[in-house]
Amino acid sequence: MNEMARSAEKLKILVVEDSEGDFILLEESLREEFLEPEIERAVTFSAAAKLLKSRSDYDTILLDLTLPDARGTELVTDILELAGQIPVIVLTGYLDKNFGIQTLSLGVSDYLLKDEIEPIQLYKSISYSRERKRIVNQLAHSEEKYRNLFQLSPQPMWLCDLETFRFLNVNEAAIKHYGYSLDEFLSMTIRDIYPVEDIPILEERIRTTSASGSLYFRGTVRHKKKNGEIIDVDLQSNIINFDNTKNQLVLANDITEKLNYISSIQSQNEKLKEIAWIQSHVVRAPIARMIGLIDLIKNFGDGEVNKRELIEHLLNSAYELDGIVRDITNKTELIELGNKE
Repeated sequence: MNEMARSAEKLKILVVEDSEGDFILLEESLREEFLEPEIERAVTFSAAAKLLKSRSDYDTILLDLTLPDARGTELVTDILELAGQIPVIVLTGYLDKNFGIQTLSLGVSDYLLKDEIEPIQLYKSISYSRERKRIVNQLAHSEEKYRNLFQLSPQPMWLCDLETFRFLNVNEAAIKHYGYSLDEFLSMTIRDIYPVEDIPILEERIRTTSASGSLYFRGTVRHKKKNGEIIDVDLQSNIINFDNTKNQLVLANDITEKLNYISSIQSQNEKLKEIAWIQSHVVRAPIARMIGLIDLIKNFGDGEVNKRELIEHLLNSAYELDGIVRDITNKTELIELGNKE
């Protein structure tokens, strides 16, 4: 990380992590990427709740999903309620894609796998999460700031009519990412960027949201680009006053690559487990023979058995075991190579 990036504002970060080892690694990464960050640690949900109730000036919360007194989605929901406008980034060892989608849908800013975290990745996640939160908060409170932030946002954004759901305006990022021109967008409704099979889900969400009178939506949906590509999107929407009318402002974050990566890691781990299980049974055969041969050599005296012949059998079993180990190594390396590609 260059000095310009490290010389940015000094952040106040709350790390909710009960593992001493994981906390040390996170602290080292944070100090490597940020200039003199103020880092506080809570090892339980109760301790984190006490800190969040006493101060609300944290810039980011890094949350482990398994704590001594809370875990999983319930923990995420409770932390989000206490965090208010503070971005929450989940750090976990879970590799399940559906769980990742569920966690993002709850309202966390990002979802990172502990074993895959690099300092620069953590820096980007914190920076992008804070920027997204800043943009959404400012747009919700200031029509004047909206006009500039809308077009300068690096993520797709659009404004649509609350009754017809027709696009009223889209930013340049949306035009580039989805492939439609501005004129094409303005002739469409949000239904046109959903896969046909997902439109009933969209309609139900619209009915539910309208009935509840909710002004805010956060969830993961599927969108369709102009070229037909289906993408997973973390969607945030709110109601703003624009040109003296209430309209829906939407921020769309494409998380397809992240979710596909989680799925690929999970699939490769399953392959490794399968190899380990199969090979462990194959390995037992030569080991059992070797143990039996060694017992014969050890327990019988001269003349009772042909030790030279037994030693020959012992060597053959050792060579067989060596071949099995090499086969395991080669298969593992092929899986790792596929992961890198």
